[in-house]
Amino acid sequence: MTTTQRLLLVEDEPTLCELLSASLRLAGFQVTSAETGAQALSAVSEQRPDLIVLDVMLPDINGFEVARLLRERHPGPGGEHPPILFLTARDAAEDRISGLRAGGDDYVTKPFNLEELILRIQAVLRRTSGRQPDRRLLVDDLALDADSHQVTRGGHAVQLSPTEFSLLRVLMENAGQVLSRHQLLDRVWHYDFDGDDSIVASYISYLRRKIDTDRPKLIHTVRGTGYVLRKPSP
Repeated sequence: MTTTQRLLLVEDEPTLCELLSASLRLAGFQVTSAETGAQALSAVSEQRPDLIVLDVMLPDINGFEVARLLRERHPGPGGEHPPILFLTARDAAEDRISGLRAGGDDYVTKPFNLEELILRIQAVLRRTSGRQPDRRLLVDDLALDADSHQVTRGGHAVQLSPTEFSLLRVLMENAGQVLSRHQLLDRVWHYDFDGDDSIVASYISYLRRKIDTDRPKLIHTVRGTGYVLRKPSP
């Protein structure tokens, strides 16, 4: 993959940071690095990266908090935020959920396979950049405007991360059709390897909190098959 896309690597362990920076440059990326959360906040202002690889255990600010601050302060083009891939030794389920709630677009645990990490970075970049949809989707009172990257439910704005937006778009484009985890992993995450489909369930859960809270349920689980978005029964 030949690319000039810019990555910000936030990693406080010098040897790992050097290894990752060299490997990502060899893969064709422009890479800048930061060792602390404070440095990361400054680097985003100066570099405007296309993606941030963010360690959770930083010496000054927890990576999840850094992610929240980045999304508040530095929205990307078209109202989107720079996508974030968390890179961490914390692999407990609650940590993964915290990462998703902080707005992470993927979550890779240490130790990791370098080739897989690069594939995941490429997958996040594919699904969060360069897409120019040409229509507005509407299911019941849920509306998605792909051009402005806005979502509303019952006329109220819903704030979504780039991956949440992509997942909702696929569900709305296929409203009434059951999609398996594998299909969603392929269409939203674009993994061309045997990816962990548990991330699909995590994102469905998080999306439900934003879409279905205090409203008739639109996102449904079809046990043993997958997920479907459909209008509430009359």
